[in-house]
Amino acid sequence: MSKKAIILLVTGFEEIETVTVVDILRRAGIEIVSAGIDSMNITGSHGITISADKKLNDIKPEADAVIIPGGMPGALHLHNSSEVNDFIKDMNSRGALIAGICAAPSVVMAPMGLLDNKTATCYPGDQIDFAKSTKYKNKAVVVDGNIITSQGPATAMEFAFAIVEKLIGKDAVKKLKRQTLAD
Repeated sequence: MSKKAIILLVTGFEEIETVTVVDILRRAGIEIVSAGIDSMNITGSHGITISADKKLNDIKPEADAVIIPGGMPGALHLHNSSEVNDFIKDMNSRGALIAGICAAPSVVMAPMGLLDNKTATCYPGDQIDFAKSTKYKNKAVVVDGNIITSQGPATAMEFAFAIVEKLIGKDAVKKLKRQTLAD
């Protein structure tokens, strides 16, 4: 059975973190659906507009993973959306993989309690918003149970590989790294 992931898109998302993850997961054969929060055509923090596959309110939280890009003010918009918060909490309660990068771990995930008693990373400096029970690691990518966190645009490919590994295994990542010259 193939795996399915949802990536959340809102005005001000970080383009590199989004497009890199979508590309790598699709190369791995993972079905990834981009979910528009505020519209179907969403402009990122650097002026690039992407068309979402579906509106979030048309998607059931039944996927294997939800991916939360960073970028500002995108992460703040995600944080302020009760629809997004409810969707992520529902996915987490089902045991889905919750993956956030850049500002998303501190701005979106931490306030929901998803990082409580976990080891995580984020954009350096943003960890000040982590709960006292969250152990910050200054690493490109941190995996702790069903939670994957990453630092930012330059770590997007490593973040995507970690998601692929968690969903379909190390062999798929080895193949992808050869194909993309990342090994």
